[in-house]
Amino acid sequence: MQSAEVAFLLYINFTFVPKLLSLNQHLTTSFPNAISVAIKREDLIHPFVSGNKFRKLKYNLLQAKTEHYETLLTFGGAFSNHIAAVAFAGKEKGFKTIGIIRGDELGSKISENPTLSFAQNCGMQLEFISREEYRLKSEVSFLENLKQQFGDFYLIPEGGTNALAIKGCQEILTPEDAEFDYICCSIGTGGTISGIINSVLPHQKVLGFPALKGDFLKEEIRIFAQNENWELITEYHFGGYGKVTPELIAFINQFYTENQIPLDPIYTGKMVFGVIDLIKKNYFPTESKILLIHTGGIQGIQGMNMKLINKQLPTIDIYV
Repeated sequence: MQSAEVAFLLYINFTFVPKLLSLNQHLTTSFPNAISVAIKREDLIHPFVSGNKFRKLKYNLLQAKTEHYETLLTFGGAFSNHIAAVAFAGKEKGFKTIGIIRGDELGSKISENPTLSFAQNCGMQLEFISREEYRLKSEVSFLENLKQQFGDFYLIPEGGTNALAIKGCQEILTPEDAEFDYICCSIGTGGTISGIINSVLPHQKVLGFPALKGDFLKEEIRIFAQNENWELITEYHFGGYGKVTPELIAFINQFYTENQIPLDPIYTGKMVFGVIDLIKKNYFPTESKILLIHTGGIQGIQGMNMKLINKQLPTIDIYV
């Protein structure tokens, strides 16, 4: 384990098994064209601050401590992995945490939402705003109004993506990952893939699978990415952010049965589906070695199942 990771873990006082920080689990499925696939189990880093959320918060929390901030403020939606992670991390280290939540109608439904209930139980102050207001979250005047309302705070952007988050995500890959030809990950705000792009070797190509419709994230990624050996695969969003289909749910359940690896339906599940579909379509050259990055997000399964039950659709049958 890298010394910086040890320092952070001692600082944040998380309880977990350190060896899981760099565990690659090879899939036993026999793929055509002698292709091999492994998945980096970043989801196992910690039960509440897992995957890319651990990586993104690592240097941000250290910076907040260095600058003597007492409050963390961030943004997120109803089932945000980021909101849950910041709430728990803040509780562990004595930060006051404030979550600006998209959707003012959610204020009266906290008890019905497992993510928001968890965040509130961790001590996070939840502030619900309209979707129109939420679009202003990066505006200077909007942030100034928040400071007038809540006092001084350390700002962590929606999804956690900033320069310090990229620095953390650059540590996802290890020297042992040099054997892989392709590194694949899901994309939300573009921070995780930017860090991976910056750390891959010349012979490796990064494939990103956006959870949102469109390819507008290219410009966001180019802000931080220092290499050009990457590509976005945009046709596996299953209708857009937070959208799922019975086909995707069936795939997640089958994948868990075969590999005992839980996939979240918002990010990693769609990416893994996409990679396996591309293998079937002969996208990858013969004997390619593919590494999938599991970015965590398992906490969101409970909330997704609630939505699926309300729509009388099949649920995700994973118990973690």
